[in-house]
Amino acid sequence: MKKFIELLFLSFIILIGCSKDAIKDADDQIDPDSSNPVPEPKPLIVPLSGLVLCDGGLAGDYPCLGYDLQSIVSLSVMGATAGNDSWGWTDSQSGKEYVLMGLDNGTAFIDISKPDQPVFLGKLNSATVPSTWRDIKVFQNHAFIVSEAQNHGLQVFDLTRLRDITEVQKFTADVRMTGFGNAHNIAINEASGYAYVVGSDLYQGGPAFIDINDPTNPTLVGGFGDESYTHDAHIITYVGPDTEYQGKEILFGSNSDGGENNQLIIVDVSDKAAPKLISNITYSNGGYTHQGWLAEDFQYFYLGDELDEDRYGNLSKTLVFDLEDLDNPILHHTYLGTTAAIDHNGYTRGDSFFLANYTAGFREIDIQNIGLREMEEVGFFDTFPNHDNPTFEGVWNVYPYFESGVIVISDSNSGLFLVKASQ
Repeated sequence: MKKFIELLFLSFIILIGCSKDAIKDADDQIDPDSSNPVPEPKPLIVPLSGLVLCDGGLAGDYPCLGYDLQSIVSLSVMGATAGNDSWGWTDSQSGKEYVLMGLDNGTAFIDISKPDQPVFLGKLNSATVPSTWRDIKVFQNHAFIVSEAQNHGLQVFDLTRLRDITEVQKFTADVRMTGFGNAHNIAINEASGYAYVVGSDLYQGGPAFIDINDPTNPTLVGGFGDESYTHDAHIITYVGPDTEYQGKEILFGSNSDGGENNQLIIVDVSDKAAPKLISNITYSNGGYTHQGWLAEDFQYFYLGDELDEDRYGNLSKTLVFDLEDLDNPILHHTYLGTTAAIDHNGYTRGDSFFLANYTAGFREIDIQNIGLREMEEVGFFDTFPNHDNPTFEGVWNVYPYFESGVIVISDSNSGLFLVKASQ
């Protein structure tokens, strides 16, 4: 393992517990977290400002373009040895922004309302054992967490519990649903109030439909297994250019069998009892269909393949599909990045595509002229300066949706980085 990067301005925070909340039932499949002695809590520690400007292509030791480093929260501070996914929550009551950071042994909660002075509030431990893979989404002030950890199930955590914390916490889940065992990922359509668990033991690894309109009573209502394993998905209530599907709930799935079958699937999931495949599309020189995200107008889908860089020697590659006709998606454009690093998770916001690019860090790509098949890298922050080789090190996820403009970067080797566009 690599030596974890530490900055002098960060203070260690000792991980300790707090009193446990009762765990409620869900679908008669609820297991309480294991009971542990509760040590005396310690006060929160606010680190010194970590702001480092991007100057001459570097922010301290980190290569950058157009983004300043706000701060770092190391894995050591969060009591973990590896990081993975990340998501965000904004408290509508206070306006405070919080990061939810996936770790090998749980989920960390960090107050970033002062991004140059983030405050680690505590951690929700993994429901069973540690795992490299953990995924988090948010709905109605609740976090929904799955993991590849054996028998982990779904943890539900009420995020309003993060308000007014004065001591580092050892959190417990409000609900744990265990009916599907482990899972690779979770997606949520906030418009419908349904969560879609993928890569579980159910439906051949295809999406399992869970009603979360009552967040503390998650209910399995169906699933779709006709196209086998789904690695990731983006589900929306459709208002795109194809008039035939206006108002329908549509799932866009990144499906792969680990071999030659790499594809984007499009499924109408409006009727949870009778989901219907609309279309699917494969592509050449694929390694492993990993993840994708729709443009805000639903015209294009940006898809990443996790193994093509290593298998075929190409630069970081993003496939862009034109979805003018959902029954007949077509490959519109292939974008090659500036390094050979593996692309991981990518998200659109406005005219930008924000890409977690493993050893090449986080990259921002201008997509305003995608209709003309033009994409251009306009900014980056490289949290892994060692090299840009196609290895599974560095940035796992990027979260670009905070109104403050803070970009969340979760680095599997080093922890949480907060950056913001240079002024």
